[in-house]
Amino acid sequence: MAVLVMGHMNPDTDSIVSAIAVADLLSKRGMEAKPVAQGEVTPESAFVLSKFGLTAPEVVTSVAGKKLWLVDTTDGAQLPADMKEAEVVGVADHHKLGDVTTSNPLEMWVWPVGCCGTVIKAMYDFYGIAVPKGIAGGLLCAILSDTVMFKSVTTTDADKKAVAELAGIAGIADTTALGMEMFKVKSAVEGATMEALVFRDYKDFDMNGNKVGIGQLEVVDLSMLDSVKDGLYAEIQKVKAGGRHSVFLLLTDIMKEGSEMLIVSDDPSVVEKAFGVKATGKSVWLDGVMSRKKQVVPNFEKAFKG
Repeated sequence: MAVLVMGHMNPDTDSIVSAIAVADLLSKRGMEAKPVAQGEVTPESAFVLSKFGLTAPEVVTSVAGKKLWLVDTTDGAQLPADMKEAEVVGVADHHKLGDVTTSNPLEMWVWPVGCCGTVIKAMYDFYGIAVPKGIAGGLLCAILSDTVMFKSVTTTDADKKAVAELAGIAGIADTTALGMEMFKVKSAVEGATMEALVFRDYKDFDMNGNKVGIGQLEVVDLSMLDSVKDGLYAEIQKVKAGGRHSVFLLLTDIMKEGSEMLIVSDDPSVVEKAFGVKATGKSVWLDGVMSRKKQVVPNFEKAFKG
């Protein structure tokens, strides 16, 4: 039986490329493996896959009876509903440990770095297997995306080292130019529905028994979202109505290095508890906040416990 390599719901570039890379690595280690995804690729991911000659993974939403290697998540809320009927045989991740459990020992690579792609580059090195040129390009883009071109507080020296080495393999002379090209694609909103924009990079979290949704849109200039901001707010109101305590949408300006956060909540005071900024309207500006993983989720988790 082939091992399915799968990332989180609403897959981003890191989740998609990590699945492709780990499946390649496992195959070269003598295991039958197949990359899959829980949804269609985003415009940014499509750009990366096309640029480096990679194929989008097949969409799979049911995993009962399957063997799984998880990438970029270990949170049950971000995995298929029938996860408990599957066997997890491996994990590669860069987030806090979630609630996925196993009945057998497993191979586990979980590092405190800015991107799962950085972990996977180390896995290739550990096993003495060369990273294929196309996958090197994909992993490089995943790291640039997740670390917001090294502007995010999640960035580590390991991420920078991996990018330098992957750029050499992929034949990329100017990683900054590649990153800007990629983020311009990521910033595009024309033709996209409000639902597609909200769920482009969205995750649900359990915070002290409350279901909380946090999405993020990263753009090179926040003014690009002026025409859709009201539509985005209306959409997250709909998402909240689906049984959530709160939904927050980060509109991140990668050049100004901060985020405007749209707020729909049963208790807006959690925003002040989390960030020290009182929410008096539909949104607040959070200067220097660019990472959902390191700067937003932990703050909210503390606020909901308080």
